Amino acid sequence: MSIISDDNDFINISDEKQKTVVKAEICDCDKNFENCIRPKSFDTYIGQSALKDTLKITIEAAKKREQPLDHLLFYGPPGLGKTTLAGVIAQEMGVDIKITSAPALERPRDIIGILMSLQGGEILFIDEIHRLNKVAEEILYPAMEDFYLDMTTGKSQTVKTLRVPLPKFTLIGATTKAGELSGPLRDRFGIIHRLEFYTEKELSQVIKRTAGILNIEIDEKGALAIARRSRGTPRIANRLVKRVSDFALVKYNGKITEPVADESLDILKIDEFGLDTTDRNLLKLIIEKYDGGPVGIETIAAAIGEDVRTIEDVCEPFLLQVGLLQRTPRGRKVSPATYRHLGYKTTNSNQQSLF
Repeated sequence: MSIISDDNDFINISDEKQKTVVKAEICDCDKNFENCIRPKSFDTYIGQSALKDTLKITIEAAKKREQPLDHLLFYGPPGLGKTTLAGVIAQEMGVDIKITSAPALERPRDIIGILMSLQGGEILFIDEIHRLNKVAEEILYPAMEDFYLDMTTGKSQTVKTLRVPLPKFTLIGATTKAGELSGPLRDRFGIIHRLEFYTEKELSQVIKRTAGILNIEIDEKGALAIARRSRGTPRIANRLVKRVSDFALVKYNGKITEPVADESLDILKIDEFGLDTTDRNLLKLIIEKYDGGPVGIETIAAAIGEDVRTIEDVCEPFLLQVGLLQRTPRGRKVSPATYRHLGYKTTNSNQQSLF
């Protein structure tokens, strides 16, 4: 079968094309660091308790009906486990999962090739789904709702419209910017859930589990010390475990304790709030140059030499969450807690000075 692409070229949907789709399965032998420590079941997935309870019921109901799950949309800041959760769902359902990202689906042939390669009940995971282009998004509409692909064959006066049936599948979308999804796409998801930042207790459990998998010796207080500086994010916590373990191995006996964790994270310039150099530079800029704000995001990005998207996606979510940064109609401004944390004091005229 051939279809007409956006540039009027003919596309052959062949077995060879289908083989180019990357199939990412959950496997214990994966030697990649992140895949090695990813939980494989709800029993080992820590945090997001409300979402887990909902998904357990939904999965059990789908199994009893012998039908695929409804389409799911997960949103929230990066590093909270959206991809991991998709893998856990596939494992619990006993089906394969194909993983891709929206920027990789530039042309109609890309999304069509993946959809036609799916088997009944399989899961398709699309990361950063808010970045899907309009053509790919419209191809997904009938595929998600009616499990059909609308395609054209032939050319000129012989063009015909075909509806190609697809096996029933589950689409899991993940995004850090749910507000940028179009209404028609968002409405086609049966389950929409925001992933929350982790508590220090939950992060401590994540850290101890990761340390056990990597054969790193750590005590309770050492895990809590790392958790306090992990910005409520498991991905950051796992990365810090590796860095602190290197420090402990070289300068101490290899065991991570509270003093070892605190000293190593101080050397890495990660403070007790979990702020790094970029975060502190951003907050100090607003205080010292703009009297605490408000100031526009483009001005901040130019002044500290960072990309606007990096500030919005990496720095701001946590700073907003802990109340160190505020968004106003006129721009960003810092809170009184920021002055205290960075060692500044204010006067009634909103001027600041170092202690």
